[in-house]
Amino acid sequence: MEEGFPNATGKEQSIKGMRSTEFCLHPAGDTPTSCRLFDAIQSLCIPVIVSDNIELPFEGMVDYSEFSVFVAVSDALQPNWLVRQLRSYSDEQKSRFRRIIAQVQPIFRYDNSHAGGIGPIPSDDAVNHIWKKVYQKLPMIKEAIIREKRKPPGVSVPLRCHCT
Repeated sequence: MEEGFPNATGKEQSIKGMRSTEFCLHPAGDTPTSCRLFDAIQSLCIPVIVSDNIELPFEGMVDYSEFSVFVAVSDALQPNWLVRQLRSYSDEQKSRFRRIIAQVQPIFRYDNSHAGGIGPIPSDDAVNHIWKKVYQKLPMIKEAIIREKRKPPGVSVPLRCHCT
């Protein structure tokens, strides 16, 4: 690592590490998405999502409970609890998680596989799924804007647009 960013060697070591481990820790951060989750999925590493309330990318399109382990923060903070929990998964359960991860991988891919990135974008890649989510949220956003315009001066209108 150099100044918080992986150098060429660190990046390769990180990729090898994720591809050779069974579980990849994904603690909630200060942003709705993180490269850790995308990297874990592309590495067939089972995401261990530590959060009491997290917004995940492409929810509604992907059922994370089919291939991820969800852990409450209070449980994760108990000494040895997480290790015992992860060791309780059978080889069959872990294989099932990886098979499902392999099926959803294209959704998390930002690469169109064309030289220089020039060419058509696959219909099942991350960019198209982001546009689908934006399209789904537009009606709620429009309603919130109209509601805000019509309110009388000095009156607050409860926010109903939960655009997550």
